[in-house]
Amino acid sequence: MISVVIRNKNQAKALDFSLKNLKERYQDDIEEIIVIDNLSTDGSEAVSKVYGARFETIKDFSYGGSANFATEKANNPIVVMFSAHSYPVSHDFFKLIKEKFSANDNLAGVRCLHHPNDYQNYINNVSASDDPNKSGLIFSGSAFRKSIWEKLPFREDVATFEDKEWTVRVLKAGFDIEFVPSIFCYQIKRTKEQMFFRFKRDMIGNYQLWHQEVKFLSVTKGFFVSVVKLISGFFSDLWYVLLRYLYALKFLFNKPNKF
Repeated sequence: MISVVIRNKNQAKALDFSLKNLKERYQDDIEEIIVIDNLSTDGSEAVSKVYGARFETIKDFSYGGSANFATEKANNPIVVMFSAHSYPVSHDFFKLIKEKFSANDNLAGVRCLHHPNDYQNYINNVSASDDPNKSGLIFSGSAFRKSIWEKLPFREDVATFEDKEWTVRVLKAGFDIEFVPSIFCYQIKRTKEQMFFRFKRDMIGNYQLWHQEVKFLSVTKGFFVSVVKLISGFFSDLWYVLLRYLYALKFLFNKPNKF
């Protein structure tokens, strides 16, 4: 059986839709739903209770730590992890996941599809061994086997990409990571503050895991390129705002015939 785990922080509206979707379309495919919540203040707990989801609170959040906490709370051998702003779409989403794990006892995890790049890599047979970043697990729409997690828990000392780091380790240990054509939606609009937080974590994670060096010249070049794009984008947007205004005025005084 499958445990669905949803990581959440102050996303009650998105969580409500996610749980409604799971309950109305996939009730027969999953045995339990667990919301792992990081001290939300927006009514997320009340939303979880409406749909009968188990609500667990984690105080000290980290990506790897929350993944370990979530997996420890799950009661079933297969764990499917989402964020509150992601949800399954294809009707056979969980059935395909079950079939994949049943067919391969050596399978540690599967990556589902939510982006054109995922689908292209799936069709082109780009394996996790070829590119763990593009074809490895992503902890907003992936499934993994809890028994393998018990041997190889997620690292809590990496800033981010805990899913990709785990992918590399389980592959080196001789297990498999594969794509599964289960389709989900990843829908989020981050604030500027959230985007900056993500930027900081990604920079640290890229250095820790992929050894991407940060150099003064490249950082400075990136800054000026961003400034140029920002300015040119502003004038481009302003130009088309003016064009729309002028066209609307022209239309006002020269309307076509109605049908």
